[in-house]
Amino acid sequence: MDIEKIKKANTKIIGKKIEYFKEIESTHILAREIAKSEDKENKTKMLITEKQTGGIGTKGKSWYTGEGKNIATTIILYPKCKIEKLKKLTIEIAEKIKTAIYELYGYKLEIKKPNDLMFNGKKICGILTEIHTQGDKIEYLLISFGFNVNEENFNEETSNVATSLKKETGKEYVREEILIKIIEKLEEIEEIL
Repeated sequence: MDIEKIKKANTKIIGKKIEYFKEIESTHILAREIAKSEDKENKTKMLITEKQTGGIGTKGKSWYTGEGKNIATTIILYPKCKIEKLKKLTIEIAEKIKTAIYELYGYKLEIKKPNDLMFNGKKICGILTEIHTQGDKIEYLLISFGFNVNEENFNEETSNVATSLKKETGKEYVREEILIKIIEKLEEIEEIL
């Protein structure tokens, strides 16, 4: 993953400060630790890894991330809005990712509520959001998503339910291009910035 390309993209805040890992247990778990321990005045930060050994989804499910083939990231944000404004956030994020893929390639992903994106009936992207509050004040917001880009080998457990852009279309994709477009779309959700 070309991190400098992401940092230099024409985005406002997301993707300007990145921590990059070759392998990590879970971007979401580490992001939670960072958000809890760091100064709340800290700027938005993004964690990106090439491979997750213990990626997590909703309801304690695991998320597989094959090395160097997919997007696995968590964004740490410090929104100033009230928590009510983020009530439909996960669906909004799904809509933005769906739009990003359509604008890039013309593919129509479908949203499977509350937090999955499907391509030809199989899961291609999972979203995990976590909001930590104190009273009605938001301490931090974590947005994690895993997007299967060039993955061809799924384990036995996931091969019947998961897919990737490459598996469906036979083409190789530039992960940075996809991630930058998704960031641009996420930044349209003004409440999170």
